[in-house]
Amino acid sequence: MKFISYIYDGREDYGILDKGSIVPMASLLGHLGKAIPENLLEFIRIYSDSLIKDFEVVLSTEDIEKIPYDDVKVTAPIPSPRRNVFCLGKNYKDHALEMKGFTDVKTDIPEYPIYFTKVADPCIGHMDKVIVPKGYTEKVDYEVELAIIIGKDGKDIPKEKAEEYIFGYTIANDISARDIQTKHSQWFKGKSLDTFTPVGPYIVHKAQIGFPVELDISCKVNGELRQNSNTKHLIFDISYIISDLSKGLTLRAGDIILTGTPAGVGMGFDPPKLLKSGDVVECYIEKIGTLTNIID
Repeated sequence: MKFISYIYDGREDYGILDKGSIVPMASLLGHLGKAIPENLLEFIRIYSDSLIKDFEVVLSTEDIEKIPYDDVKVTAPIPSPRRNVFCLGKNYKDHALEMKGFTDVKTDIPEYPIYFTKVADPCIGHMDKVIVPKGYTEKVDYEVELAIIIGKDGKDIPKEKAEEYIFGYTIANDISARDIQTKHSQWFKGKSLDTFTPVGPYIVHKAQIGFPVELDISCKVNGELRQNSNTKHLIFDISYIISDLSKGLTLRAGDIILTGTPAGVGMGFDPPKLLKSGDVVECYIEKIGTLTNIID
């Protein structure tokens, strides 16, 4: 089941992508006699995955309102996260090695997860433009990442229960200003510029993915394959991430966790292959889809 946020007839809304059309959430919840949350974030906070089976019944048995996918403007599934997006650095061995010497992190392969956050106010969506602030940064890079959407609040979560706290998965592009990262000797500012967090095009419910999560992940720039790996190569897997991150820190429903990027980022090439105006970046993850953005 794919959950999508969009703009239709000038109004922001959300629903489920079903056979090439969108079923507005208001129609689904109306059939079930349920209260209708304002947006997808609030839906996750209130219902999490408790209505999935009911939705499947309604979609298979009821004549329900649908909107053609091509008639909407797709937005990020959660345009305004409730707090900063959680991120992991150097969580694929090959990427850690290709970035050797670029950051101040002492070890090439981390012994413990490297956590940081980025501001996403808002996240941008599929086909949106990444606006590069000219005169401030000249070294902008791409990073395709599997994003976890937390489904319910949890603290000190055991690894064996981690999947229970997941709502679903989506794609993120952790756009990064490498020169700003170097200038400030940390990652936060260079990754938090406006429009630097594309996410989408929708959230796939965890029931469609399987666990452990082993999905092909890739990124193309102007059709050239740059990154190509599988999430089974994460140094710290999803169960470990959720358990470790939640130690002493409450994860909240709707939180977004970016799990890291594989080798092939622009800065990893010699010479570097950094982004320029007009570039088209396509981030793909198996069973989820493709997130496409244009560099402005």
